[in-house]
Amino acid sequence: MIKTEHLSKRYETLTAVDDVSFEVRPGEVLGFLGPNGAGKTTTMRMLAGFITPTGGKASICGHDVETDTVAAKTSLGYLPEGAPSYGEMTVYDFLLFIADLRKLSGEARTRRLGYVIGRLQLERVLAQTVGTLSKGFRRRVGLAQALIHDPPVLILDEPTDGLDPNQKHEVRTLINEMSRDKIIVISTHILEEVEAVCTRAIIIARGKVVADDTPQGLATRSRYHNAVSLRFEQPEQLAAARSAIAALPAVAEVEVVEREARLTALPKSGQPLLGALNELATQRGLKLKELHLESGRLDEVFRTITA
Repeated sequence: MIKTEHLSKRYETLTAVDDVSFEVRPGEVLGFLGPNGAGKTTTMRMLAGFITPTGGKASICGHDVETDTVAAKTSLGYLPEGAPSYGEMTVYDFLLFIADLRKLSGEARTRRLGYVIGRLQLERVLAQTVGTLSKGFRRRVGLAQALIHDPPVLILDEPTDGLDPNQKHEVRTLINEMSRDKIIVISTHILEEVEAVCTRAIIIARGKVVADDTPQGLATRSRYHNAVSLRFEQPEQLAAARSAIAALPAVAEVEVVEREARLTALPKSGQPLLGALNELATQRGLKLKELHLESGRLDEVFRTITA
């Protein structure tokens, strides 16, 4: 597993990471979230052995990243922020270089090169120099070098940054496939990504862990948890419906978006509203295009926790 114990990093008067402790076990995909400057990338770099902690310790598969560095890095595939590489190399030469560094040889070398090239759709850019690639292809090459030795642990810093929607879908599908037998940590600020691939999320703010839960668990902290959204066929019904819904005992607040003829009823303390609103709509003859129950909004939880 990945394990951190009271991990800290200070730069003179700045504390970038402050007493961070967590464990990640096989089969988990951990989303590591936080606003810019929260300490996400610094934590990832300490886990990967690129930055020495000021305090505390971290281990990868039981290998301390400071005292057993080579074994820890052998167990790890790491995609750094920005996917740095050697711009003057061709993609194929760069992957051969990484295969050499990872001491791949013979059939295993051929098989793993073929896998990452095919899985990340790099065939048409193999002869192109890395420096001339689009941002999306550089990110894919970065993912390829992280995966080439089939490590049990992956640490991916913004893995879909710069990718188009189709490429994002491909990478997320790949992450879901690999999660069956790998530990995966994804540092990201894209909440959609957390909902799509993560089984757990840690939110860090000002260097400290402020939340650790499943995405579904975090969503229940939202004031939109169990909220009900209604969209009207007849916008003129909106005002009367708003007054009637606001009068319901379990309703805390009603939000209206007039240009969409949409109304959202927010519950008191997450109480269920769907049955009461459905009954009210029937009684009053409301013509609805849409009525749906919300599970919660991660973006609102994120803003509340990190503000």
